[in-house]
Amino acid sequence: MYALVTDGTITKYFNHPKGFTLGDLQYPKDIFMKWSIKEKKKIGIHEVVFDNSNKKNEQWYINTNQSFAFANNIVTASYGTATPKAHADTLFTAQDEIDERGIEGELNVRGLKYTLIKDLKINVANELAKTDWYITRKTEKTTAIPSSISTHRDLVRSRQASIEAQITGAADTAALEALHTYTTDSDDVQSRPLGKLPVLES
Repeated sequence: MYALVTDGTITKYFNHPKGFTLGDLQYPKDIFMKWSIKEKKKIGIHEVVFDNSNKKNEQWYINTNQSFAFANNIVTASYGTATPKAHADTLFTAQDEIDERGIEGELNVRGLKYTLIKDLKINVANELAKTDWYITRKTEKTTAIPSSISTHRDLVRSRQASIEAQITGAADTAALEALHTYTTDSDDVQSRPLGKLPVLES
């Protein structure tokens, strides 16, 4: 991405190379590839430097739009302070009702905890579905369910309860993110505080 700077002010952006007019001169798009940095800067074309230091994981945060600034002969695009997504459900307020956006006390936006637990339940259902046929066979043919299958299904449900409790008990969005963040130990094994659902080996 490039920006055109005129008299110290950013006046135009180029998301991709294209021809443009500057004053009485027409410049072809290939100057972006063929000209040196010094040559481009001489006519006010600067490659944008992206500063992502404030950008956060969009699963957990709402990032601001990028803002552009020109200083010290450099054009920089940067983010403002990210806002944590609500970890709990958000209800309509009295002001929302006055503004006719919703009725006070009713659900406005689902929080991260609801979404995470909903996704967990889907994953649990998918894992248990792999062995549901044992239950059907037991019902129809009275064939015993292998103990390894029963153990696995019990472990899935037990782990589900543990994970749900940790999600529900998280104090804020940062705590939810920490629960889901994988780290690697000295043996190169990855894990996260939340743990994972057991998966039946095929």
